[in-house]
Amino acid sequence: MFNLKVINEIKCSFPANSRNEGLARSLVSAFSAQLDPTAGEIGEIKTAVSEAVTNCIVHGYRGCANGNIELVGRILEDNVLYIKIRDKGCGIADVKQAMEPLYTSAPEEERAGLGFAVMESFMDRVSVKSSLNKGTSVIMTRKIPPASERQE
Repeated sequence: MFNLKVINEIKCSFPANSRNEGLARSLVSAFSAQLDPTAGEIGEIKTAVSEAVTNCIVHGYRGCANGNIELVGRILEDNVLYIKIRDKGCGIADVKQAMEPLYTSAPEEERAGLGFAVMESFMDRVSVKSSLNKGTSVIMTRKIPPASERQE
């Protein structure tokens, strides 16, 4: 899927501040509109992006000076939406464990530990790469069927 031709791309960086979660949602929503997604598809994509950005803020930069979040959006051939959310925070020691539903690295907080599970439920593919003290990248893809192929 990652060998597909890039049709269009957006790149941006913003401070890892909870006020910017809405910015990320809006950017991805506006960018993905090129694929003519349904309102439901847009809602699911925005939720997946929210979870990834929130993970950067809450976990990636925990106890660190504020950092930046990088967002890359791509429209790939075959109506595939590619989204990469990256931080340069503390990283994840065990990605497989972190992706288990209900696992959280912050049990003292009121966090459910469902962020990756939510991303996986709303996107076709979720890939997480992380290095301690270097950061984490979450890559999500979703094929948006053309309107002419949708069942109404």
